[in-house]
Amino acid sequence: MFYPATFTPDPDGGFVVTFRDIPEAITQGDDKTEAIMMAEDVLLSSMDFYFEDQRPVPMPSAPQDGEVMIELPTSVFAKVLLLNEMLAQKVSNAELARRMLIKPQEVTRIVNLSHTTKIDTIAAALRQLGKNLNLSVQAA
Repeated sequence: MFYPATFTPDPDGGFVVTFRDIPEAITQGDDKTEAIMMAEDVLLSSMDFYFEDQRPVPMPSAPQDGEVMIELPTSVFAKVLLLNEMLAQKVSNAELARRMLIKPQEVTRIVNLSHTTKIDTIAAALRQLGKNLNLSVQAA
């Protein structure tokens, strides 16, 4: 999944990068290449705020003229979808664990961005919430 970012030239050189969908994500780079790398990093890091605060993560909006699309890793985006659905349905980690017939600690790992989780596990968690995870391939 890609989030639109605005690259604003800095008067002192380089670019300041902001995301209108993720206001916590602000960074800069000395040139366009570095700014893109920093944008990818800050977008990923910003997801931690939502997970820690148990707040829904805003979905990416359509890009506007001049914006650059920055990728959020698919594995992280799948966890974002799971978090958002759990919050929307007011399902706790313990309740999801009960539904999945696993220990609550396992759900804690599933929704931890630092922990690698198989996509099948995330899909199974979403199914317990009455949702299906769908992947697609699009032209770049």
